[in-house]
Amino acid sequence: MKRFAIRRQGSGSPPDRRIGLLCSLCLMLASAPAAVEAQPRGETFEGKSEVTLIEVPVNVTSKSGQPVRDLTADNFRLFDSGKPQDIVDIEVVDLEVLQPSRRELKRTVDQLPSVARRHFLLLFDLSFSRPANIIKAREAARELVLEHLHPTDLAAVATFSLEHGPQLLVTFTPDRVQLARAIETLGAPELLRRGAVVDPLRFVIDIPGANGELADESFGEQGEFDAEEAISQYLSVIEFQQEKARKSYERGRITTWAKTMGSTARSLAAVDGRKHVIYFSEGFDGSLLLGRDASRNAAAAARDQRLRESGAIWFVDQDETFGNSGLQSDIATMLEEFRRADCLIQAVDIGGLRVETSIRGQSSNLATTRLHDNQDALFYVADGTGGSLFENANNLGLQLESVLDRNSVTYVLSFYPKNLKADGEFHKLKVKTAGLPRSTRISHRAGYYAPREFTDLHPMEKALLASEAIAAAAPRADLDLQVLAAPFRASPELGYVPVILEVGGKSLLAGQPTDLLRLELYIYATNRRGEMRDFVTQVVSFDLQQTRGAMAATGVKYYGHLDLVPDDYLLRVLVRNSDTGRTAVVSQDLLVPPFEQQQPGVLPPFFLEPPNRWFMVREQGENQGSLAERTSVVYPFTLDGVPFVPMARPTLTPGEASELCLVAYNLGEGSLRVDAVVKGDEGQAVEGGVFSLLERTLTGIDGVDKLRASFDPENLAPGSYALEVAVTNTVTGAVETGKIPFEVAG
Repeated sequence: MKRFAIRRQGSGSPPDRRIGLLCSLCLMLASAPAAVEAQPRGETFEGKSEVTLIEVPVNVTSKSGQPVRDLTADNFRLFDSGKPQDIVDIEVVDLEVLQPSRRELKRTVDQLPSVARRHFLLLFDLSFSRPANIIKAREAARELVLEHLHPTDLAAVATFSLEHGPQLLVTFTPDRVQLARAIETLGAPELLRRGAVVDPLRFVIDIPGANGELADESFGEQGEFDAEEAISQYLSVIEFQQEKARKSYERGRITTWAKTMGSTARSLAAVDGRKHVIYFSEGFDGSLLLGRDASRNAAAAARDQRLRESGAIWFVDQDETFGNSGLQSDIATMLEEFRRADCLIQAVDIGGLRVETSIRGQSSNLATTRLHDNQDALFYVADGTGGSLFENANNLGLQLESVLDRNSVTYVLSFYPKNLKADGEFHKLKVKTAGLPRSTRISHRAGYYAPREFTDLHPMEKALLASEAIAAAAPRADLDLQVLAAPFRASPELGYVPVILEVGGKSLLAGQPTDLLRLELYIYATNRRGEMRDFVTQVVSFDLQQTRGAMAATGVKYYGHLDLVPDDYLLRVLVRNSDTGRTAVVSQDLLVPPFEQQQPGVLPPFFLEPPNRWFMVREQGENQGSLAERTSVVYPFTLDGVPFVPMARPTLTPGEASELCLVAYNLGEGSLRVDAVVKGDEGQAVEGGVFSLLERTLTGIDGVDKLRASFDPENLAPGSYALEVAVTNTVTGAVETGKIPFEVAG
């Protein structure tokens, strides 16, 4: 057993295809496009039998609430719908080992399975909370995000109102800058700088600069019934009916809240891993749900007893005494959805000091009663999911520490269910421990939803699945996708980074049901801190009635660009067929050098693309999501003033020389020598190929050289290679290299 942050045991490596928690915030993405993400590789069900790996995150704690470490698969028993299952794999993620000070943290975080990462959804209730308390709650939320979450944690920010439902402001992301900005603004458009630019996957709520700086009406208690005065009785009956109508209205609001929240939980089942919903709210009147607490309402209870004894039973509201059964059923259904989605509601009462004040003329005793009633409702909701009620938002980070500690060690158990149908049905899970003290407590997801056809998924569900694939950056190849990105100098402080995508036509058309092909393109760049620094997204359509054959023979080529300040980045690219759900995900490192220091450098060799080989698409200006200040840049791919389009991954034929362009920066004056070597897929030098330097062209740009060359893959067997080119200044001896992968056709 390897003692590391991630520890794997089991019989063999599981396949790429996984179902963690296939959920998404359906209703939170009201403005997301219909174009959205597919399931992990192999999850498009087209009438064929597939093997599905189910992952079950489990937390085990001692009697004192401390996580239990060093368990193995032998310590667990797993049951699916009551039937024992073979645990084929176990991964252990220990956040105590993954400390921020460790140099290998970033690399290790990228390896973490999404199902093993903690997810926090900060949900601000705008309907059952007063504005002043919402504003105060932001401080606690911001502190939680910036100071108390582990670097491996993912968080999201959303608001909820009865009028608009849940609205996702920022999706699950490690980007603390965007999370803090979402908490600060709560999505108010007038506070954001993004203008018309909106990220459909909700990684970016606001555009940072180049430096990255980003009342309910209350009612009094009803007076007692006076049987001696008929008119008074008549008026009292009317008043009583009005109060019942008000309570009925309030119950209706709570029912709407419960059903909408339940739908949110149902869609959250697509986000892998345990979700902690940090629910900032003042809560609703718990007496409408649970009935009146006799210990806090002795006078009202005595009044009802007198009314019953006098025969005036119509003046006794049974719901007020015992709670409303319909409302209880609605809340129970909602809580079950949260449990099924592996969501724990951590309710934060943001009511503040209302217990010490009067509420619009009410007595402090009544205010205290209302406070307790609301807290009862919040506790009921949180406890029903296994979460807790926090009564002081000002110390939220400290209060949550015990919750965070209990979840610092996660065991991910994997198994293969037998005869699983793609019907979306819920399957109950049970995990037991073996060989541990009886006082040991275990917490795990309640079950999982079977996969569904991609066409059956809600559009918003697909959108969150796309964002999760971008966040995970795990490779996926349902589509044949090639990516080329290179940083050009836009200004001394900014790089212009063209990103070229090539998507093979045959893979695009596999299973395509109609003659309208819709293709989604998502490109994001994150820095070493996990912050989204720029993005480009676009949805394009193609009419295949007359072009299906041509599309199958070629494919789609896309040109977009990012504006990035000098830094190390991870480029994340997702392309998806909107109809079939077939998806490709590619991630690669990207270095944007500090251009103001005039450092020498060579970009990857650019092979010139023959014309008319692709269905070409270029970025649309209104859809660009630039995070840095735009700088006017001339189209960078030119040779002797003639524009060209480079190949993302060249496919070459032996005996046919292909022209290429070398772009170099700050190599200095003097003659240049160019050497080239062909390397195999393991980095070893390979004999074969003929490289020829043709000329050094004039650019008219200070410090920029462009070299024309050619390459013939002569004597190279079909397969994958890389061409590495070294440019040497013969006067200074300075050497700079650039490399590009290529294929030799069979």
